[in-house]
Order: sequence, then C-alpha cells, then structure tokens
Amino acid sequence: MRTPSSGSGLKTITVIVAVIFGLVLLIGGIWLAVLGGSWYYIIAGLFFIATAVLLQKLQSSALIVYAVFVLGTVIWGLWEVGSDFFALAPRLDILGLFGLWLLIPAVTRGFVKSKTAKMVLTGSLAITIAVMIYSIFNDPQEIRGTLTTKQPDTTQAIPGVANEDWPAYGRTQSGLRYSPLTQINAENVKNLEVAWTYHTGEMKTENDSGETTNQVTPIKVGNNMYICTTHQRLIALDPATGKEKWSFDPKLKADNTFQHLTCRGVSYYDANNTVGFEASLQNVKSSSVQCPRKVILPVNDGRLVAINADNGQRCTDFGKNGEVDLQKDMPFPYPGGYVPTSPPVVTGTTIIIGGSTTDNYSTEEPSGVIRGYDVNTGELLWVFDTGAEDPNLIPAPGQKYVQNSPNAWAPLAYDAKLDIVYVPTGVGTPDIWGGNRTELSERYANSMLALNASTGKLIWDFQTTHHDLWDMDVPSQPTLTDIKDKTGKMVPAIYVLTKTGNAFVLDRRTGEAIVPITEKPVPQTVKLGPQTKGERYSATQPFSDFDLAPKEKLTDKQMWGATMFDQLICRVSFHKLNYDGIYTPPSENGTLVFPGNLGVFEWGGMSVNPDRQIAVMNPIGLPFVTKLIPSDPNRQQTAKGAGTEQGIQPMYGVPYGVEISAFLSPFGLPCKQPAWGYVAGVDLNTHEVAWKRRIGTIRDSMPGIPLPPFKMGVPMLGGSISTAGNVMFVGGTQDNYIRAINVTNGDELWKGRLPAGGQATPMTYESNGKQYVVIMAGGHGSFGTKMGDALVAYALPDQK
Repeated sequence: MRTPSSGSGLKTITVIVAVIFGLVLLIGGIWLAVLGGSWYYIIAGLFFIATAVLLQKLQSSALIVYAVFVLGTVIWGLWEVGSDFFALAPRLDILGLFGLWLLIPAVTRGFVKSKTAKMVLTGSLAITIAVMIYSIFNDPQEIRGTLTTKQPDTTQAIPGVANEDWPAYGRTQSGLRYSPLTQINAENVKNLEVAWTYHTGEMKTENDSGETTNQVTPIKVGNNMYICTTHQRLIALDPATGKEKWSFDPKLKADNTFQHLTCRGVSYYDANNTVGFEASLQNVKSSSVQCPRKVILPVNDGRLVAINADNGQRCTDFGKNGEVDLQKDMPFPYPGGYVPTSPPVVTGTTIIIGGSTTDNYSTEEPSGVIRGYDVNTGELLWVFDTGAEDPNLIPAPGQKYVQNSPNAWAPLAYDAKLDIVYVPTGVGTPDIWGGNRTELSERYANSMLALNASTGKLIWDFQTTHHDLWDMDVPSQPTLTDIKDKTGKMVPAIYVLTKTGNAFVLDRRTGEAIVPITEKPVPQTVKLGPQTKGERYSATQPFSDFDLAPKEKLTDKQMWGATMFDQLICRVSFHKLNYDGIYTPPSENGTLVFPGNLGVFEWGGMSVNPDRQIAVMNPIGLPFVTKLIPSDPNRQQTAKGAGTEQGIQPMYGVPYGVEISAFLSPFGLPCKQPAWGYVAGVDLNTHEVAWKRRIGTIRDSMPGIPLPPFKMGVPMLGGSISTAGNVMFVGGTQDNYIRAINVTNGDELWKGRLPAGGQATPMTYESNGKQYVVIMAGGHGSFGTKMGDALVAYALPDQK
C-alpha cells in the first residue's frame, strides 16, 4: 500500500521527467525548424511542458491534454509515413509508455474528477495500440503481388553442366545462380535440417585486415566440392558428407594493411568437357597437359595458382611452379595493393581475371588491368588496361601498366557461344575526388566492357556512372539470359546491376539498350559549406527504366531513431548535410550519399530462372556520409595500405582526404528508417517488381537487448539463388540466418540459424540422389557480424 508521501514523490518525478522531455523537444525542435525541418517537435515540447504544469497543479485536464497530444501525434505520424510500423514506433513509443505511466493511481492521486480524464487518455492509448497493430499487417513499403508464370515441365539444358552440379561461381559463367533441382521445394523446404558442417579452422587474427571475411560460394563437380578459405587455402570436400579429401595452402602473405582479405570462390576447368566452348576452341593446338582437370585459385597477395582438381597438387606446367605473378609489370606493386578476390572466368582456352585495388589511398596505386592467361600454360595471352591509350598493349620489358586505372574486382561473366567476356569495372582510385582525372583515365570507368575472350579486343562498352565521385562501382557479376524485346522476339540480354539501383538491360551482342535508358540532370553544386576545390561534375547521369532504387529522394520524414529524441537528432543531422538526391557532390561540409557506398546492389548480383522468365534479388538501402578533408596534395605518404573502406582515408596526391561513415543515430542505429534490406521478385517480360518484402531482424545487431524478432529489413552482403522447386535461398543479413523464400510471392518459408554471419551466396547441388543447400558462415570483419569458420549444408531428413 502506497503512502501519500510515496505518491507525491512519484508525481514529482513525473513532472520533472515531463519538463525535461519538453525542454529537450522544444530546444531541439526550434533548431530543426530553423534548419527548415518539421515544427512538430516544438509543439510536442510545449505539450509535455503543459502536461507537467497541469500535473503540478493536480489538474486532471493534464491527462486530457496529453491524450490530445498522443492522438495528434498518431495523425501526424500517419500523415508523414503512413501505416509503417517501424517508422511509427519512434514517434509513439515514448509517448505510449509515458501515457501508461500517467494512468498509475499514485501519479493521479489528489486529482479532482479524474475518472473522465483517465478514460479519455485510455481511449487515446487504445487507438494508438490499434494503429500500431494495424501497421504490422499493412506495410506500405512492401509489395504483395505474385509472379504468375509457371515452372514448365522441362528445364532448359545448360551445355556441359550436369543438373546435379554447381561448377562455377554463379553455377554457370553466365551468372544465372539458378538450379533446375526440385527435390527441395516450396512445400517441403520447411523440413530442412543440418546435414553436415565443415570447419575450416580459420578465424580472423590480429594481423588480418579489418575487411576480413569469407564470402565463398563453393563449386561442385561430380564427386568433389571445392572451397577457398579466408586465407585462400583450397579444400576439396566430399559433397555428400562434408569430409575433407585434401587441401592446398598457397602460403598467403598478408597483413593488416590489406584493404581486403577474402575469397569469393574458385574456378574449374576440365579439358575433357569443352561443351559450350566451341568459339574459343577454334584455334587450339592439341597438347598434353599435366592437369586436364584443374582448380584456379586467386590469392590475395597477387597470385593466380592452378591446382590439380583430383589430388590437390600444383600444376607445375602452369606458369612458374603452378602459379602466375599478377604483380608482374604493375606500377607500385606493394603487397595488398592489387588483390584478386573474385573467381576468374575460364573459357576453353583462357583464364580471364581482374582484381581489386586500394580505394581512396593514393595516386600511386597499381593498375586495374584485366588479363587473359593460357588455361594450360599460364602464358599471358592478352591484356586490357582500362587507363591506357591502347588498352591491349602488353608492356615491353621495363614498362608498366597504367597506374590507378579503373579495376574490375567483381566476378566476370562469359557467353561461350559469342566468346565474349563481360567485365564490370569501378572507378580509378582515389574514388571521392576526381579533379585530376582525364577523359582517357575515365573512358572505361564504372562500365560494362564486352571483350573478345580469346583476344581481349573491345566489342562494346557502356558507362553506368559518369565521373564517379561516390564509389559507384559496377559491383556484381552481370547476368546473361535471353528475354523478349518489345516485338516479342527473344534476344540475348545482359543485366548490369549497379550500386545506384539501376539495372541496365542491354543486348549483349551490341550493348544497345533493351529497356530504355535516359540521361537525366543531377546536382552540380553543394549548398552548405565551401565548394570543392578543383572538382568538376557530370551534368547528367544514366537512369534505367528498370531499377530498384528509392523512387523519391530522402526528406527528414524518413529520418529514424529508437525514440523520438534520437529521431530528432537524426532529423537535425540530415538538414546539416548536403543532400539534393542521388549524385549530390561530396563536400567539406559533409554530404549524405544515398544510395550509400554499399549500394542498392552489391557483389551478390541476382538470380534468374530462364524457364519462367523471372528474377529474384536482394536490394539494400543504407545512407552514408562522405566528408572531404582539405589536405596538402604533396604531403608525405606513409606506409602502404588502408586496411578499411570506412573511416578517414588519406587520398595522398590530391587536395583532400575523406571520411566515410554510415549515417547513424547516437544509439548506433541507421538514421534512415527501415527497411534497409529487401528481397524482391521481378517479371522479366515486363521488368515490373511483382513482390518486395523486408528481410531480417536486428536480433544479432543489438545483443543483450530483449527486442522482439520483428522482420525489420536489415542490410545484407551476399547474393541469392533460386531453384525450379520455387525456392529462393538467401543469407547475407546482419542476423545470422539463411532463409528460404517462396519465389512466386515472397513469403518466408523457412530459416536456418547459422553459427556466424552468412555474408556469402549459397549454392545447391545433388549428391547420391540427395539435394543439399550449402552456405559459408564466416562472418564479416567490417560489417559487424559474428566471425566463424563453418560451411553448413542443409538437406531434407531421410525417409524412414
């Protein structure tokens, strides 16, 4: 039983809290209004103060005033963001809790005629709860349609690829990421269970890069599965049991100055299976080779190693003792400056590989040259140096490739019938200031290059971003498939996914647009702070009619937080940054970059079912902040290596350094409201998004905080696959799960808990008549997920 003094003390605390809330909102609200933002917070502050004054005077009207405040906020919230649960939550959570507190008898003891006031407040809180419940089931961000095309009875055969195998990074070198297997399907996928787990034994060490991860997608050919580890050990496994058969260690020479330490996958070559490589085999001379079946392993210290696929021994007739030095003829060939992280394309004659160069470090960096090597001998056959006047010129003795030329770090794709390799490129580093770039140095930046795979000669190119100042690389393996054009005729297409969210659809023979592309004006100046010295901007940028980018530019309505207080801070921070939509120039004041550096699409790409003419993908949306730091371009360069893609980066040789960071609230949450990650299904006949759903929770982002596992939609790093069984498999999310999604409508069918972050693209195959789904749970050093070493395979339980 409470005493009068305890009730009085509780009332005093309540008044003090209301006054503090009111003053914080009033002061912050005035600041926001001066910056051009919403006036709501000023009004909210006054309502809190008015409630406090009436409470102090023991007036029951305090509850009515607060009830009006709550209802007004509900109406304002619905007007701003609609029935979006996660957008409404920070607007209403503190108000709801404080309203329930006001209904405690000890707080209202001594009020005159408080029954009616309590009923009014109770009613307003009930309406608030009803709105929140309604919003859970009526999400305005989601699209709940269906893909109407049905799976045909027979699937298209892929020459040289057995249905039960996954012999390349994207299953095919055309990057479909689609399997015709149906044993696991939308009806039974809920029964999946762990079949086996293989531990590599490798974990991140103190000497490793901050960007340490294992993004491997295994390949499976016949009775062997091949994976590479974080430190690029090559391991052969039994695909039915996960038992290790053999391993090969290239003795990677790495340290924490590397910007990247990862392996996305390896490539396979079988001289006895050249189906589909007729175009590239026309001029091949017959010769005996030591390794008719070989695995091609990219090593992060700048090597390319060929290993016998049967026994794990070096193919000593390849290069020098089984390896090629990718640092040869490189300008500034420091360890970690040129890092091959993606598996190469392998044709009937040629291994074609690009690599990553260090972002935002210096004007004295290696070249981003793409090279073709003889698949059997390792001999250099051709080059395409993206920054050279003659990109095919192989350096003479004593000469070097062009420094800082745009690189090709993402996986490549290959059309065996046309003998064309498709190369996605980035921007020449430093990325965020380009006043020193020439027309020649940017000619092939941020582009899709179509090269003759046997000669390296350019067939066509298409630039996705002009004069890139935002790190808008073409980040993912392009996808090749045949689709219908406007006349209904089937044409060979290439899908080029970009960080901006544009999906450019081109005729892969000519580079001509199949889906319309429009050059549109983009921002040319910064409104806050000084103009950037020595910089220029492209007046227009290309935009595709098919895109998954945000349709409207951000406003402070989309700013977010855990509560109305940090949301207010985010709204103020938003107005203090330069932002006028996509392609707002970087600035000394600070510029909001959205889509951010992670992009809408990353290296995971998309999955296409050519039998149904549909695609599934997992776009993201997370704003970043870029702030240029005036610096002496002649300042002394320190030790090589940047070690990270975020934080302060020096950009030696240009008049600015740069600080890059995610746009976060004081609590470490994104300042943009969720969702930050989706899965989506697209009809390739119309290029309309049929369905789009949030994916992922913050279960593993805020450990120890007992939050409900709501499907918020979290950022991802990793791609998706799909099957003829009407299932999409995707990991990558910041919570440690792999999920199965219904391809037709986007419903979540199953999820499996991973022992660590699954920042990788899964794959599926069949062994001994049983279908498996496999994903690497290796975590990601800079993405913040739990690190691990587990390759996890799932399958349906055996029938008893």
